Amino acid sequence: MSAVVAMDGPAGAGKSTVARRVAQALGFTLLDTGALYRTVALAAVRRGIGFDDAVAVTALAEELVAREALVLEALPDAGMDVRLEGERVGDAIRTPAVSMGASTVSAIPGVRAALLDAQRTFAAHAGVVCEGRDIGTVVFPDATLKIFLTASTDERARRRHSELVAREGARAPTFEATRAEVEQRDAQDQSRAIAPLRKADDAVLVDTTGLDFDAVVARCLELARARNLPRDQAGIG
Repeated sequence: MSAVVAMDGPAGAGKSTVARRVAQALGFTLLDTGALYRTVALAAVRRGIGFDDAVAVTALAEELVAREALVLEALPDAGMDVRLEGERVGDAIRTPAVSMGASTVSAIPGVRAALLDAQRTFAAHAGVVCEGRDIGTVVFPDATLKIFLTASTDERARRRHSELVAREGARAPTFEATRAEVEQRDAQDQSRAIAPLRKADDAVLVDTTGLDFDAVVARCLELARARNLPRDQAGIG
């Protein structure tokens, strides 16, 4: 496996934006695991398979991986593209219907197991930064660097509330309602049966409370460079 930076943490900790900037700074690819589940959901739609048919969706995911019909491609500037049966599906997997299906599909244990191979195969050939809930504990337990990005509940609720106000104006929910939503999401993520949110024993905790974006990125890059990243990606294991 090439060098992998695994970044886990609760919703609102800033993982997505931080992970992209870190990947760009290191010359790595941001591995978008959600795109894989979206692609399986799209394939299910095209095959006429219901998202809640766990047996059929699992068989579909296994087939796509075995035939290499689901392929990840690294793009410039840390980007990643997905091909399904040779077709680039970057736009097709972002529709609301496919997004909803991906949420259901990603909770199926067999699908998660099948897609592990695709993710690890991709990481075997290029340095990656990957963010999520179970990256350092399940997907890449031997990652070169594991970071657990978090922030206080109030801080994460404040960030979420600011986004909602900017997007919805006066229709945005109150801060109190947003904070309750964040607490509910935390409870769900930590207690779910499949791949619950958990800090890996060897992950470095980075608390972003009170830190601006640039400071968080700088801290993550400091940790990466302490592990001698970036470096020649060939044959790092």
